[in-house]
Amino acid sequence: MAATPIAVVTGASSGIGAATARNLAAKGFRVVLTARRKDRIEALAAELTEAGHQATAYALDVTDRAAVDEFATAFRSLAVLVNNAGGALGADPVATGDPADWRQMYETNVIGTLNVTQALLPALTASGDGTIVILSSTAALSAYEGGGGYVAAKHGEHVLAETLRLEIVGTPVRVIEVAPGMVRTEEFATTRFRGDTEKAAKVYAGVDAPLTAEDVADTIGWAVTRPSHVNIDLLVVRPRAQASNTKVHRTQ
Repeated sequence: MAATPIAVVTGASSGIGAATARNLAAKGFRVVLTARRKDRIEALAAELTEAGHQATAYALDVTDRAAVDEFATAFRSLAVLVNNAGGALGADPVATGDPADWRQMYETNVIGTLNVTQALLPALTASGDGTIVILSSTAALSAYEGGGGYVAAKHGEHVLAETLRLEIVGTPVRVIEVAPGMVRTEEFATTRFRGDTEKAAKVYAGVDAPLTAEDVADTIGWAVTRPSHVNIDLLVVRPRAQASNTKVHRTQ
């Protein structure tokens, strides 16, 4: 009897990460949930277990390389890694942006993804059929005003995915990049604006049906369950109301 395939999801405490964990668990993966907020991922693991799925919570800061390396020792073989941990801070122009915000975004989005990918690549390769998902953003593909730090970090993540795919071609590991546009989750914009819910709400004001975390999770679930020889190099997903990072149809 074949072992249940394991999927690691980083940043699984809320939003796209939590939705992806639910999606992959429903598809038959044993999901390992990681995030800094232990209480959140333990609650999600309990929810999934109660529903009859296999789930484990592991508190982890992806920017802590020693902790990531320790986490990786638990895996001899791994089917899927979803690099979802990341986020945005601030919306200041380049001229006045806080270097500390830029540094934190780079550390989380780029170095965090690098840490986890490097640490788990041997187990993904050992599986004979591994998949790495890097959740970037449409910010990884084009710039917009007030997003310099986040755009720079996501461009870094995009190039990481492209370069890794070139370097490991011929091994049994796929590299998939999913780049969402406007997604309304409970925390992304609020975190970006440091708890200012009014500013966060304006991001989505008048937009008919922005993407949900479940929409993106469904996309990730589809991509990782394609036949082994099929690699979805880059999948851009936006709501119908969004034509680009700077052109969004609003009803008001």
